[in-house]
Amino acid sequence: MYPLLDRIESPADLKKLPQEKLAELAAEIRQFLLANVSRTGGHLASNLGCVELTLAIHYCFNSPADRIIFDVGHQAYTHKILTGRRDRFYTQRQYQGISGFPKRSESPHDAFGAGHSSTSISAGLGMAVGRDLQGSDSKVIAVIGDGSMTGGIAFEALNQAGHLKKNLIVILNDNEMSISKNVGAFSSFLSKKLTGNYYRDLKKEMKELLEGIPAIGGNILHFARKAENSLKGFLTPGALFEALGFDYFGPLQGHNLPHLIEMLENARGLEGPVLIHVMTTKGKGYQPAEENPALFHGVGPFDVATGKVTAVKGGAKSYTGIFGETLVRLADDDPKIVAITAAMPDGTGLTPFARAYPQRFFDVGIAEQHGLTFAAGLAADGFRPVAAIYSTFVQRAYDQVFHDICLQKLPVTLAMDRAGLVGDDGPTHHGVFDISYLRHLPEMTLMAPKDENELQHMLKTAIYADRPVALRYPRGNGYGVRLDQEIAQLPLGKGEMLVDGDDVAIIAIGCTVYPAREAATMLAERGIRATVINARFVKPLDRELILATASRTGCLITVEENALQGGFGSAVLELLEQEGVTGVRVKRLGIPDRYIEQGPQPQLRADLGLDAAGIAASVEAFLSQKNRPTLARIK
Repeated sequence: MYPLLDRIESPADLKKLPQEKLAELAAEIRQFLLANVSRTGGHLASNLGCVELTLAIHYCFNSPADRIIFDVGHQAYTHKILTGRRDRFYTQRQYQGISGFPKRSESPHDAFGAGHSSTSISAGLGMAVGRDLQGSDSKVIAVIGDGSMTGGIAFEALNQAGHLKKNLIVILNDNEMSISKNVGAFSSFLSKKLTGNYYRDLKKEMKELLEGIPAIGGNILHFARKAENSLKGFLTPGALFEALGFDYFGPLQGHNLPHLIEMLENARGLEGPVLIHVMTTKGKGYQPAEENPALFHGVGPFDVATGKVTAVKGGAKSYTGIFGETLVRLADDDPKIVAITAAMPDGTGLTPFARAYPQRFFDVGIAEQHGLTFAAGLAADGFRPVAAIYSTFVQRAYDQVFHDICLQKLPVTLAMDRAGLVGDDGPTHHGVFDISYLRHLPEMTLMAPKDENELQHMLKTAIYADRPVALRYPRGNGYGVRLDQEIAQLPLGKGEMLVDGDDVAIIAIGCTVYPAREAATMLAERGIRATVINARFVKPLDRELILATASRTGCLITVEENALQGGFGSAVLELLEQEGVTGVRVKRLGIPDRYIEQGPQPQLRADLGLDAAGIAASVEAFLSQKNRPTLARIK
């Protein structure tokens, strides 16, 4: 089916092909990507856009001896196909399959694991320093997308790389931002010639000649360098990178294989840090993706012939959608509400807000740290900022939550989408640590809704709490419950009892509440009467409700979709210790001390015992260990 691709099991096989066959191979790879991603879903548009670039990199360099680092995984599919994973590619992002991101444990060709953006230059510089310390002559190539260049860590790395002057090749895969209009044959020609052997040798000889002229040689050399820099600054957009200490070349047309290969071959011989600017087209070769790259950035299964995403089962609205709609409703009545996202307006549900209130909507790019301090500045000036960021990405701005929000007691609302298990993107994207890293911060209020109706009430509660609040909610659809027309504020730190029983109490938070209720129904059929509490708040806890329930049942089961270390269950244990309660048996259910791989959310929850059947089984096993002890208090 793929005459050329079927012969490629490693980069060594790729190098056996004559260069004139590479364009044909690129076409086969695009067909292969479409055939597979249309069935499984995945990051399509950006991967279609960097096929030729990846082919050129592997054709010119020797992976894994040469270290190739891809920033995030949105451009690594062709790399995976070329490095021995073609036969398993149909399992990418699937349960027990290969990852959708570079992963060191998966292949020696994955030089560095990725998931969150903007890390490739830092990692590449570390490898370049390590290479030099070991006396190796390998090459280090960091491939970073233009969106990832908005992350501050990328510029921190560029700054140090320019200072250290290590041999490092950074390839800027520019497929969206208009960094420069100076694209075309002349720019490609100029960049190739500026890296060619003739130019390098001539430059070296002229430098030696000028330095040898008594008295005036140094001045002439200084003038010549200024003239060269002025010419390059006039003809190319690389002034910023040159100022950081890089030799800049580009922009190059990113789908012209002969130009790319000549450029990369020349770059192998350059000394010091080099940045090669490559212009690519998102969705290249597939018209629906070229016309709508946002839709095909991360897409579910779709029909290749029409480009239409395969219809999913109907059902309730997503938590993300309810959040976005609710925020618009609240903003209709309050001009002080502003919304912030870090390059994810669609993913966080803020697109309707951006349309309704463009002057009050801010996309800061992939810059979560800046975004949260920006929100703190707005809050300090009397506004009510809502920063909608995936739970896993809030991790990147922990210091800002601590110093700039909580320490100053500023009323910023962190709307943390994708909290808990997220599914196919795997361990880099599961939002299972936020309770642990946020609840210990002074002044922080932390809450999670049991369903989409409670989400809308919690959002209003958070915005008007006049304090820092983190609101976590899961990926996916709600339960289809009726939404109250009037959005009300909930009393801070008050949970609710959903089911009353005397044998055991199940205290659940967020998306585990409904499975806990279902588990209680299963247990009732087996003669076990379980109380079920919707905690609502991780901080502050409903001390009265939890302590009264503990006194009555003497047996508590906490359930959360967060790491057990430092999580919701730990907070309940701490409460019992603080109150001097003894004799109460406690079992915590949650995410164990390991990273959870990708897979469908229901499958992962079943594996971890966090679905209804798993909760019921844990309760039965816990109760069978020994009789309920007598409750006692330390006097």
